[in-house]
Amino acid sequence: MSRHTKPGRNDLCACGSGKKRKNCCDAKPASQRKSRVLMAVVAAAIIGGVAAGVLSFREASSAGPAPGKVWSPEHGHYH
Repeated sequence: MSRHTKPGRNDLCACGSGKKRKNCCDAKPASQRKSRVLMAVVAAAIIGGVAAGVLSFREASSAGPAPGKVWSPEHGHYH
């Protein structure tokens, strides 16, 4: 009679990748979900920051000069 034993975490993975089981198919899915959520939050924050910057730049550039400013052609900006 042969015994069926559970493969250890340091044994090679049965999928044939050549990696240890703990680094391949035995990986914890909860930690993967946490890192995906974190990446999504960081990406949303970056996209939001870029969008806010673009919108504020458009508002500032389309508003024209501040009251009392005069364009100086020799300097290329308002005084």
